[in-house]
Order: sequence, then C-alpha cells, then structure tokens
Amino acid sequence: MRGRILVIAGSDSGGGAGIQADIKTITALGGFAMTAITALTAQDTRGVHDVLAVPPAFVTAQMRCVMEDIGVDSFKSGMLDRSEVIDAVADMIATRPGVPYVLDPVMVAKGGASLLQQEAVRSLKARLLPLADLLTPNLPEAEVLLDRPVRESGDMRQAALDLRDMGARAVLLKGGHLPGDELVDVFVDRQGRVETFASTRLHTVHTHGTGCTLASAIATGLGQGMDLHAAIVRARDYLRRAIAAAPGYGHGAGPINHGVDITAS
Repeated sequence: MRGRILVIAGSDSGGGAGIQADIKTITALGGFAMTAITALTAQDTRGVHDVLAVPPAFVTAQMRCVMEDIGVDSFKSGMLDRSEVIDAVADMIATRPGVPYVLDPVMVAKGGASLLQQEAVRSLKARLLPLADLLTPNLPEAEVLLDRPVRESGDMRQAALDLRDMGARAVLLKGGHLPGDELVDVFVDRQGRVETFASTRLHTVHTHGTGCTLASAIATGLGQGMDLHAAIVRARDYLRRAIAAAPGYGHGAGPINHGVDITAS
C-alpha cells in the first residue's frame, strides 16, 4: 500500500459513485484512502433522491485530523455543493502547498440531478481552480465553467486551453458526452501542450461513477509519485477495464467493477 489519498466528496448510498467509488478505486490501485464527506446522498442507479448537507466546520475537522495524524500525498475533491464548503476545503488544501490536487468539478449526477448550487460555481472558480494541479471536467461541466457551449469535438481543444487559463495547472477535458464510436479526451499539461487520448466507446449504460473513478485513479497515481501523464494513462486503462467488467446491477446507470484486475492482459 503506497500513497495516502485524501478525498473530499459526497457519499453515494448506491455505492457506484462518490466517496464509495473513490475508496474502491484508490484501494484497487494500491493506495490508502482517507475521506472528508461533504454531503450524504440517498442515491441509486436511477438518480439522486435526497441530499443531507454536512456542515463546513465538520468537513474541515475531517480533513484536519487525518492530515495532521496520517499525512497526505495527494488530494482529490468531488461533490462540493456549497460555497461555504468550497471555502473550507480551499483553506485546508492551501495549508499543504506542493501536495498534488485533482479537482473533479462534480455538478450534475448521472441521472440529471444538480449537485452544485449556482453561487458555488463562482467560489469553485475563484478558490479551487488556482490550487488544482489537474481539473477533470466533462463537457456539461466545462460548459458551466466557460459559460458557453462545447458541443463538437473540434471545440474541445480550445475549451481545454481556456479552462487552463482560468487557473488550473493542467486540464483533462473528457469527451464522453459526444456521440459516436470514438471517445476523445483532451489533455493540456502544465506547459500548455495539448494531447488527445482516443479510444473506442464501450456501448453500455453501466457508467455510474466514471468521473469520480477517473479522478481518484489519477490522484492515486500522483500520490504514489507518478508523473501526471503516466497517472492519466494508467487511470484511463483502469477505468476502461472497470467499465468493460461492469456487473450489471440496478435499473438505471449501473456501477462499474472497481475490483477489476489491472494487471490482467
């Protein structure tokens, strides 16, 4: 076990996304998962049915105790639904300069439910983007951050560059919401270089928690000392294998198989 990964995110009672997906991912990749839960959701494969907020002071308390006792090799944040929580998280992450931070700007659940209050978007831009070593938005999240549509694959390169200009050191813009058999993600690194990752789409409804999983997998790699590019490559391979091995649970967007063997050929 290598790499102490602190995840700040919401809980998913269905087990496919959020903190539950984060813990499974980090464990599968050989890291040690620590958590600060920002909200409890009553959630299944069909959607989010209710949300219970966690007070910002308690989010801070969760982060502080594990950081001071166990230590942290990388941060990953997911569902941060309120400005007050974003401010609390930003204050804590800022106390550990140099520790890698992967920001997954979770805004909408797979079933379509909004997970981020409107005023929180402004706080996320102002407080968290400048701290992030990597921002991992999907296309709907990129549209909210940029306040413009990103509807074509040709728009993704400029969108990723513009997102990086907003403050994050690097950006991985995920193209899974575009139609077609080819799935393309656009990566802009710390030096502003652009690279595309392309793969063949796996046609399945069982993709619940894929964004959480990818970001946590990358954070695990960074916490284990991998460079950012290598961490992304391993994370994408792990995610693809996990989607392909999905167990088929639920009546909606089902979970993936976080326990997949990444060493299998």
